Amino acid sequence: MVQKVVNKSAKSPARPRRSQPNRDRILAAARRVFAAQGYDRATVRLVAAEAGTAPSMVIRYYGSKNELFAAAVKFDLRLPDLTGVPRGEIGARLTRHFLARWEEAPSGGELGALLRAAISTDAARERLIEIFQRQLQVAVAAISGTDGMDSRAALIASQLLGLGLTRYVLALPACVSMDHDLIIAHVGATVQDYLTKSISAADR
Repeated sequence: MVQKVVNKSAKSPARPRRSQPNRDRILAAARRVFAAQGYDRATVRLVAAEAGTAPSMVIRYYGSKNELFAAAVKFDLRLPDLTGVPRGEIGARLTRHFLARWEEAPSGGELGALLRAAISTDAARERLIEIFQRQLQVAVAAISGTDGMDSRAALIASQLLGLGLTRYVLALPACVSMDHDLIIAHVGATVQDYLTKSISAADR
């Protein structure tokens, strides 16, 4: 008779928490509320009502409005690998990617909520800066090297965040109605310059 040996040290697969569906529902509701109301006007009660739960449950899972916001806006720009893109097309490719990220669900709502909140809230502004600066710097370094990386990333962010603000937050009519190809052609050309041309004042 062969006795089966059980390895007690082996870890069993982690089971999802029973509370996870509630957490996910609250987080999804928070993204909708922050996107619609902005940080200042959004409240734990509004999020709870949107999620169909009690405010105490929101606090139980996320601690505070600030912590809930931080969880709701963990955002990956999912920047494409630009190293294989023909050099003259990099700016257009990056601009096209951002238009898609702004407009796809649910990420567009998250990014819109963050941009709205960043206008008036230090915590949101710091998060937005962290996301754009850190993730754009990696993309810039892959194309242009680390020399001038911070400045290039900041200039590109000024274009892409400006586009997001006017088209998706302020909803400037002329910007909202603008065709994608027109935006990609002109904003993309500026982004292209920031990526590939000298940005040193001494060279101008």
